[in-house]
This record gives sequence, C-alpha cells and structure tokens, in this order.
Amino acid sequence: MAMTRMKNQTVIVAGASGVFGRHIRQALSDAGHTVLGVGRGKGNEICGDLLDRDGLLRAFEGIKADVVVHAATALRKPPMTHKGMFGTDDLRVVGTANLIEAAKIAGVRRFIGENIAIGYGYRDFGDRVLTEADEFATPVTDPKVNRHLEGMREKERLARQSGLEAISLRFGLFYGPGGTETMVHMLRKRRLPTFNDHGRVSPWTHLADAASAVVAAIDRGRPGEAYNVVDDHMGFGEMIRAIAETFGTPKPFTVPTWTMGAASYMHLMLGVSMRVSSEKARRELGWQPAYPTVLDGLRAQALAHV
Repeated sequence: MAMTRMKNQTVIVAGASGVFGRHIRQALSDAGHTVLGVGRGKGNEICGDLLDRDGLLRAFEGIKADVVVHAATALRKPPMTHKGMFGTDDLRVVGTANLIEAAKIAGVRRFIGENIAIGYGYRDFGDRVLTEADEFATPVTDPKVNRHLEGMREKERLARQSGLEAISLRFGLFYGPGGTETMVHMLRKRRLPTFNDHGRVSPWTHLADAASAVVAAIDRGRPGEAYNVVDDHMGFGEMIRAIAETFGTPKPFTVPTWTMGAASYMHLMLGVSMRVSSEKARRELGWQPAYPTVLDGLRAQALAHV
C-alpha cells in the first residue's frame, strides 16, 4: 500500500547540490518536508561520498530520516562519450548499495530512485508507446552500452530487494532552469549544431515537473513500482532549434548525424527514438506536469530571464 500522506517528513537527498537536486530540495521544502542533502560539496547537511562506503556510513551516524531520494549523478554536462557516463553508472550500482546501507542506519522507510526512460533501450521503437510493463534495461552485447543499462537495472533491483519501500521514477531527458542554459550559451557562440531527426523523438521532462514527481512518489507511490515521468516528446535536432528560436540565439547550422561519430555516446543517442506513456504516474501519483509541452517549458524559462 502507498504511504499515508504526511507532512514534515525528513528526506535525505543524494545529489541535492546538483541541478536536479536543487529542484528537488525546493519542491520538498515547499511541500513542508525537511531536507538533508548528502554529497561531497559544500551546502550539504551530510558530507559523504556515495562511492566511499565506510565514510558514508560514518557520516550517517546519528542521522534520523523517513525517506531517501537517490538523484546523485557524476554528470556536469551532457555526456558525449561512453566514458563520460561511467561515473554515473558507478553511482547507480555501487553508490546505490552504499546509500541503502547508510539509509537503514538512519531508520529510513522509503527509497525514491531517479532513473531514465532511455533504459527501455538505446534503439528506435518507431510509433510504439512504451509503458512500465515493457522490459527495462535488458542486457545487450555491446559492453559499453551494457554498462549503462546495468547501472539503470541494478539501481532498481538493489532498491527493490533492500527491504525499503522502493519506488523508481523513470524520467525523460532533463531540460529547464539549470539544464538548458549550457545549450543556450553554446548556441550564442555558434558552437552547437542541429540535426535532421528523420522522425525520431526522445522523451523530455522539465526539471520542475520531475521534482514534483518526487514529492508525489513520497506521498502516494506504491512500493516496488516504477513510474514513467515524461512531459513531451521531441527530436534532438528539433529541441536545439526550439531553444534557439525561444531564446533568440543565432540559427544553428545543420550537420549530418554521422559527423558525431567521434562522440560515441551522443551518436548513439541520436539514433534513439521512443515514445513513453506517463499515464500510470498521472493515475497513481496524481502527477500533472506544469509544462505539458517542451515549448511551454522553454517559453516560461525565457520569459523568466527577460
């Protein structure tokens, strides 16, 4: 059964000082919860490295909390190569195991894990709409791609088998305040090209909508369940062009996708096409996006900076 709706819970957020983490902290605080950030950087209430088990366990001594949110990432910018994803892969496997152990010391009951809808597979699904009933993070033969999928798969498996009330939120690609500015800057410097998507689309989630889903999952999520949390679908090239138009940057030049071959991970992503249903999150969590389309989110962000 879902946890009874409670205010003033203490929520530990791994990755609270990151882009998504800052949105989560704000949403939780607005909902009446107390937030304890855990991470290596300044501004965290709990100073610890998720990959350092012994140090993390020491950092949690004397801490008491109700919920833990695992939103830690090693990414500081969109990854271009497979190697750029390895740190986040490790946080999803080793970091999750260590965080679960530490959370139990703090008496935590509920675990909310951030995941990504791309875990359904790095391929073109055509017009098929994916739901939580579809296989997630199925192993593949390519060892580098499989490393990323293993991280997504293990993050959910470890949480489900932990004895905690585990809930996974599978987000689209993030955009919004903190996640779009880098692309705007690159467009202004004419350093970001666009591509012909050839009909391919990817799922996108506004960072504020993603954070609101975390709050909803704490209140109403069913233990052991995964929820897709996606606002809209748009191709990479279309997204770049939409950002340029919305923020008034120079029009980006178009290049063939094969020119990104040296950027192995980005080249892989450009070949992905998937449509993901968020009906389950809307029905069970009561989640409703404040920005139902990417253009809604981009325009609101641009207006906020006028």
